[in-house]
Amino acid sequence: MRILHTMLRVSDLDKSLHFYTQVMGMQLLRTSKNEDYRYTLAFVGYGNEADTAVIELTYNWDTDQYDLGTGYGHIAIEVEDVYSSCDKLRAAGAKITREPGPVLGGSTEIAFVEDPDGYKIELIASKGAGQGLEG
Repeated sequence: MRILHTMLRVSDLDKSLHFYTQVMGMQLLRTSKNEDYRYTLAFVGYGNEADTAVIELTYNWDTDQYDLGTGYGHIAIEVEDVYSSCDKLRAAGAKITREPGPVLGGSTEIAFVEDPDGYKIELIASKGAGQGLEG
């Protein structure tokens, strides 16, 4: 078994696609439009769906806002250098919600960025990725 994708409901597909592809550097892998049920799916990621987990952006045509609730945590992405990654993301217009630095009580360097809908993305320096850190 493996993780295939994480689905996020988005309020503006074009804005979200710009963020995930142009700001976060992912590729648009495929899209699917359903006229009858009025939604569009867009899959984005850093690699082929056959080999890596991706993000499914679900755009319901008649919904322009979502309540994120308290159950959602974040998406985690491994980066080589969390400091330079934040500099590049900030320059591209991303909102950094937690500046880069060591995780509380540890040495792994992390930061948080927010997508256009308010979803949190944790950036984890390569040496600490995969350790199940919370931020």
